[in-house]
Amino acid sequence: MSDVASIPVNPTIGQRLAGLDQGQRLRLAFGIVLFVAIGIVGLVMGRQAEWRVLYSNLSDKDGGSVIAQLGTLNIPYKYTEGGGAILVPADRVHDVRLKMASLGLPKGSVSGFEMMESNRFGMTQFQERLTFQRGLEGELTRSIQALSSVQSARVHLALPNQNGFFREQQRPSASVLLSLHPGRALDRAQLAGIVHLVASSVPEMNPTAVSVLDDTGKLLSALNQADGAGGALGADVEQIQRVQQIEQQYSQRILDILEPIVGRQNVKAQVTAELDFSQTESTTESHKPNQAPENGAIRSQQLVESNSGASTGAPSGVPGATTNQPPAQPSAPINGAAQPLTASGQGSSGALSGTGKRESIINYEVDKTVRVVKGATGVIKRISAAVVVNNQVKVDAKGKTISTPLTDVQIEKMTALIRETVGFSKERGDSVNLLNAEFTTEKIEVVDVPIWRQPEAVEIARSFAWPLGTLLFGVLVLVGVIRPALKSLAQPPSPVGEVAGARMGQLDAIEADQPDRPQLNGPRGANDPAEATAGELRLEDARKLTRDNPAAVANIVKAWINGEAPA
Repeated sequence: MSDVASIPVNPTIGQRLAGLDQGQRLRLAFGIVLFVAIGIVGLVMGRQAEWRVLYSNLSDKDGGSVIAQLGTLNIPYKYTEGGGAILVPADRVHDVRLKMASLGLPKGSVSGFEMMESNRFGMTQFQERLTFQRGLEGELTRSIQALSSVQSARVHLALPNQNGFFREQQRPSASVLLSLHPGRALDRAQLAGIVHLVASSVPEMNPTAVSVLDDTGKLLSALNQADGAGGALGADVEQIQRVQQIEQQYSQRILDILEPIVGRQNVKAQVTAELDFSQTESTTESHKPNQAPENGAIRSQQLVESNSGASTGAPSGVPGATTNQPPAQPSAPINGAAQPLTASGQGSSGALSGTGKRESIINYEVDKTVRVVKGATGVIKRISAAVVVNNQVKVDAKGKTISTPLTDVQIEKMTALIRETVGFSKERGDSVNLLNAEFTTEKIEVVDVPIWRQPEAVEIARSFAWPLGTLLFGVLVLVGVIRPALKSLAQPPSPVGEVAGARMGQLDAIEADQPDRPQLNGPRGANDPAEATAGELRLEDARKLTRDNPAAVANIVKAWINGEAPA
């Protein structure tokens, strides 16, 4: 009984580890280290923030300033491949941008009038004037870059030194280099605005002294100057835009009048317009026949009267036979008949008392009409409209779609509508052509993308890849490596020595319903009576203990099974 009570039934962890073999101990240590490493990796990757773009396409100077401020503020950052953008954690993007803006970053590669704030003592007049010129160039560059079509710009100013002793002062000039966004272009109004902006910013600068170039080296200001001088380049662009505008208006009119009848996407219309942009001017001067004097308008009138004095009737002239004869009675034809004339101052005896003269000059206005006719530009010469209408689509009683062409009456009515819409004129030679045909519908094959290949699913999988992967790997290590080692560690160590083997055999005999008693039934050997006697004695002691105190034996067995210390 004393031997049974002295057996340890609750070994310590060190004893259990000592009971494991070397392979089991190595597997247990490797599993624990691997599980801890997986936990640390999962914790680090789970706390890693998502990176977003803070700034992109910065110059080297601005990039260095921004990075220096990020390091001062202890804000983590990293670069994209090639260093084209600066990345910061996604939850701090807006905060960092506001802080950078409060510090005046990024400043950009263009500096304006803030350069004047850094004037140092002892700066010469030339340096001050040069700094002012650079600041003015920077301000103009910023203003030009504010246009939506301009990606970047550079402005060069030539400001001559004005001197009152020069008789002819040199005028300033400017050059502007523009780099436009892909697919963008500047129209005449925007180009004229840039020229006017630069010319108005510099005193005494003529707009013709401003040169504007694009990044391909094309001189853009020449188009604007030719247009301002009445050239044909700007007029051609304006004429093309006018033609396109009229064609679009007429096409939209046709669609608006036919779509309610045939439905949307069932009519297509194209209109070609020919416009006359020639400028003509004619002057006409016409004269009417002379009117009657009483109806005419008097422009000027002159009356002249003269009298040579009274006549005595005595002969006058050179003495002779002719002078001694009395003058004959004068006569003047009136309406083809001779009528006698009585001179003023003539007495009854027929002698002339004097001579007189009267002249009257009347000028009448001449009827004249002057007409000046100037032809308008952009007059429509001819309009051609081509319209295609789809067949009528109907659904029968069985639900089948049937396409039927339009009737002649429907086509004629639609043609009449189109003519009224475009203002058809036979004298101009307008033409309208309506065609009815079945539209070809392209079958769009919808590719059924599996859910595991959809972008949303891929993004979700990427976001959960590290947590789930870490968790699964940790479970595999726990189940496959650590758990078997823990099971081996939980098992009690096997008895060592002969007494422990005998006692375990006794416990097996007590627990079994039909205990195996090889020593009772087997024959005793002649050469080993001592061993047989000792075994019988031990078995008899156990039987006696069981008969005398069965409760104590049961508690001992129970304590062994549960691994507890015996009471």
